[in-house]
Amino acid sequence: MPKRVAIVLFNLGGPDGPDAVQPFLFNLFNDKAIIRAPGPVRWGIAKLISKTRAPSAKENYAKMGGGSPLLPETRKQADALEKAVAETYGFEAKCFIAMRYWRPFTEDAVRAVKDWGADEIVLLPLYPQFSTTTTGSSLDAWREAGGDEARAICCYPTERNLIEAHAEALLSTWRVAGEPDNVRVLLSAHGLPERVVKDGDPYQWQVEQSVDAVAQALPGDWDVEVCYQSRVGPLTWIGPSTEDAIERAAQDGKKILLSPIAFVSEHIETLVELDEEYKEYAEDKGVETYLRAPALGVAEAFISGLADLVGQALANAPGLQSHAGGRICPKDWGACRNVSAFVDIEAMEPAE
Repeated sequence: MPKRVAIVLFNLGGPDGPDAVQPFLFNLFNDKAIIRAPGPVRWGIAKLISKTRAPSAKENYAKMGGGSPLLPETRKQADALEKAVAETYGFEAKCFIAMRYWRPFTEDAVRAVKDWGADEIVLLPLYPQFSTTTTGSSLDAWREAGGDEARAICCYPTERNLIEAHAEALLSTWRVAGEPDNVRVLLSAHGLPERVVKDGDPYQWQVEQSVDAVAQALPGDWDVEVCYQSRVGPLTWIGPSTEDAIERAAQDGKKILLSPIAFVSEHIETLVELDEEYKEYAEDKGVETYLRAPALGVAEAFISGLADLVGQALANAPGLQSHAGGRICPKDWGACRNVSAFVDIEAMEPAE
């Protein structure tokens, strides 16, 4: 094993104060992986959206002290992961945070990694499920910023420790609430426009694999459904929406235990959207009990799983790899080729 390993943690990023909200939104919507339009058109769209959405976004961030907690939460995960890797594998590992749309940016991480010097670099997205809009965009940004050759994890949607951590978070929340009966578990992921999936993005398929694995990890015959949140704009998005799932649960007389299945850190989509907006919506629809399991954060099983991914990446041949080593998606999900600069996709055996 190498003596010094740089672990680059990819994440979305978030504004660190009110003045950063609008430029953060502009960076988000000016990403060609998010708005698939020619550069000048995309720039104009990003300017318009960031300007119109900034006031309401600032109000929501004000509820969290004016800025996003995502960076502090990611730093906690980085500290925990460095410790876990050292204890498990015995080599020196240092985590570098590469946020996509706000500081520290990917180019900041590239410079920091070069300055530190490392025998190996592992790119580890804090997005368990691959999407061209998240991991794909981050890998492209690493390459465009001049990042050194690295071993890269593309996805880990059914990694055993990830699933264990999700199941335990749900069970713990349920137990603390007094083990209510007649509960429907809603596992909510950030949505995508349907056209992104139709273009071969495997995100929805991978999210559903995560949901199925969590359902199997729960004891007994739990009622578990997948849903998708955070829809914006006029396009048709993948479903069912979290709003529709909540409404159906209300109609069925179910109590709700909701958990983020694709977010591993608390941020605006969990602390405001899930904890406030969807809770209020559920209450308006007559849901008797609305519980929300926390994001995984620094849960021991989750951090242990990340450490295993690092060790596995170093033990395998260089290139892009899943938690299972090779490609896990059915071959029809061709958008994985968007990151083919990191590995010969054709040489990987696709899942059937």
